[in-house]
Amino acid sequence: MDSIKKAAILILSLEKSLAAEVLSQLPRHEVEAVTLEIAQMDDISREQQDEAIQSFYAETAQLTAVERGGVEFLNELLTESLGPERAREIIDNLRQSMDSVPFSFLHKTSADNLLTFVLEEHPQTIALIMSHLPQQLAADLLGGLPANKQIDVIRRVAAMEQTSPDVIQDVEGSLKSRMMSMFTQQGEKTGGVPRVAEILNVADRMTNKGILETLDTDDSELAEEIRRLMFVFDDLMKLDDKSIQSLLKEVDNNQWAMALKGASEEIRDKVLGNLSQRAADMLREEMEFLGPVRVSDVEGMQQQIVDVVRRLEDSGEIVVASGDGDQFVS
Repeated sequence: MDSIKKAAILILSLEKSLAAEVLSQLPRHEVEAVTLEIAQMDDISREQQDEAIQSFYAETAQLTAVERGGVEFLNELLTESLGPERAREIIDNLRQSMDSVPFSFLHKTSADNLLTFVLEEHPQTIALIMSHLPQQLAADLLGGLPANKQIDVIRRVAAMEQTSPDVIQDVEGSLKSRMMSMFTQQGEKTGGVPRVAEILNVADRMTNKGILETLDTDDSELAEEIRRLMFVFDDLMKLDDKSIQSLLKEVDNNQWAMALKGASEEIRDKVLGNLSQRAADMLREEMEFLGPVRVSDVEGMQQQIVDVVRRLEDSGEIVVASGDGDQFVS
């Protein structure tokens, strides 16, 4: 198996957001080669995935040792290259990993996926797991539990004091084993053009734009096929008014306020034009009240709204036609 195919399989093994982040760190020519490989892939067997991961592990384990190292040196290096804030974030994450935080393997798991595995667990077990999760993930997990179980779990978290390391290890091992078993049973991972579109949808704009522009030159048909499967926030302009109105029912005003702070005037007008005068004025006021906001927060909120569009499309409430065709709402 050549290195490009191994890299493609590794990318497919990651969550979309992490895959996009990895792609953004690669040289342009490698990004093009890997995404082209992913687009041309069919199903990937568990054996191929294991081979790629083991190969990656073996290669990184054989890296030449250096004389200077340690967390302090790494902190200096990261501060110099990425700035103090980003360096501190990475170092904090690294320290967490080094300290072997219980249930740390769950920290990158979505609340929906985690809920699948813990929903039928005893409230005491759920409380133990929740007490070791990052705050937002714990909150999302709690929100997915039935109302009668939420109170029971919260009471147990509040009353929880020191827990035996053996108990924690047993619960952690059991959960990890069940999750790995489930992933193994899922069998093959699928590549292909849809997967490329999914990754590029969450990649940063420069990576996204650069790849598609290069593909326009090298393989215009592939580039167009990828575009037809992608939907980004700017594509709200392609939705008709009925579709926008359906979307407005699913997204809160505070979410729109954040998302529209970084939107074009055309998109703002389209959204506000589908609201009553009073509702539009309230949304404008909320946008003004927000004041300056971080670009990353705006883009994150826009991505959430794009996810709602996809959910509505999946449920049949909105039909997002490929190309420039008409859109319909049920």
